[in-house]
Amino acid sequence: MNSFTRLSMIAALAALPGPAQAGSGSGEDLGATWGTASRERAYYRLASLTIPEDLVIEAGAFAVLPDGRVAVGTRRGDIYLMDGVDAEKPAPTFHLFATGLDEIFGLEQRAGDLYVTQSCELTRLRDTDGDGRADRFETLSDEWGYANYHEYAFGSKFDAEGNIHVALGLSSSYHSRALFRGWTMRVTPDGQTVPIASGMRSPGGIGANEHGALMYIESQGPWNSACSLKAITPGAFLGHPASFNWYPFAPNLGLAPEVPDSGSRVRIESQRLPELQPYAVVFPYIRMGRSITGFCVDRSGGRFGPFEGQMFLGDFSLSLVMRATTEQVNGIWQGACYPFREGLSTGILNVTFTDEGRLLTGGTNRGWPVRGLQPFALERLEWTGKMPFEIERISITPDGFRVRFTKPVDPITGQDLATYKLGTFTHIYHAGYGGPEVDQTVPEVRSVELSEDGLEATLVLDELRLGHVHEFDLIALRARDGEALLHRDAYYTVNAIPR
Repeated sequence: MNSFTRLSMIAALAALPGPAQAGSGSGEDLGATWGTASRERAYYRLASLTIPEDLVIEAGAFAVLPDGRVAVGTRRGDIYLMDGVDAEKPAPTFHLFATGLDEIFGLEQRAGDLYVTQSCELTRLRDTDGDGRADRFETLSDEWGYANYHEYAFGSKFDAEGNIHVALGLSSSYHSRALFRGWTMRVTPDGQTVPIASGMRSPGGIGANEHGALMYIESQGPWNSACSLKAITPGAFLGHPASFNWYPFAPNLGLAPEVPDSGSRVRIESQRLPELQPYAVVFPYIRMGRSITGFCVDRSGGRFGPFEGQMFLGDFSLSLVMRATTEQVNGIWQGACYPFREGLSTGILNVTFTDEGRLLTGGTNRGWPVRGLQPFALERLEWTGKMPFEIERISITPDGFRVRFTKPVDPITGQDLATYKLGTFTHIYHAGYGGPEVDQTVPEVRSVELSEDGLEATLVLDELRLGHVHEFDLIALRARDGEALLHRDAYYTVNAIPR
């Protein structure tokens, strides 16, 4: 069975609901996406943060404060300051800093103030009398419409110029009935608001990738056959034409692009419509999440293991965390995604790294079904110090890929061409909801060369397929100590081939 056939079967099976275990409080006992939770625990320990019984913490955003406390913004509109997040047995104290806000999906701090992205506006909160509670709520920007419960707004951290970028979801997930719904807005430090890109559908998170470029997570749905990571540049069209009606209110961007041809492919339409931004990373549906959300970059200095400088992303529906790496090739962003850790207790809405290099996750099961059993939870992933055998990252070369590992590869399996099972596919770019994987191919691996230290394998293929996801199944590979890969699969999206 080739890798494409195997992975297609996995996707079909994964769509079936997993059996709940009676009396269990953790999603680790549910039907699994990757089936590796029991092995993952040896490398990345999951610790629950105790939440007082009288609090509901549906975490939608985090901000690590200079004193080590963590601010958490909730979907119910509260902001709590948590102390003790990095304790060995975390039972943090919760101090209510602000309430009365609405669906918080962005939180940042600067000079003692908190900047909160909520559905209706970007708000600056201040504690002017020093009593530990916000008493000044200042609207920094409300230059967009808000009239429907599904019109969420996601806010980034500050960029180098002090700007915050806000990703605005469509109205009811399908339309753009309120001003600038489906757009990215740049809010400057003095509150000037500039529309910079159209075409969003239902964002799940926005921020900088590991190289500092602005990106956001898009959800599967109309004009998006799978969840994806997309780059945001001024003037970009991000794929969904529902928001074209607001171009008259964005004179800095000129006229709206042409409406794409439904039933085409993103690669074809991006050649015809230069504004159309291709997916930087496609997350194959089910196999790598169903509703990907907030993300952050590992800057822990190695305290979180071998993935320094990589992106970590949560998934709401499947209650898991995955990794991604990106690179710019011929001026176009592209990259790969990798499984990381499943079995979390609720739907993940956001993630952040603590001062001690642990990954804090939070979320809820409100609104849509999720795999985790808890209605809400705060959990912490920490490296145990044991090195997993993993695909560390995949990079493209002019005639194939360079695959780097976390441990030296066994030369027998590592130099066997049959070890490297690849398949490719793309998606239909259409107005329908989601879509199948199409145009499948099975590349031939013509040669493989291992580095002297055994940490890299350079593959030469008979062909690289532009616009295709290249999926890797390395089940047969072994480390020098005989260990199998913790996660056998990875997926690289090819938009450009190095010259």
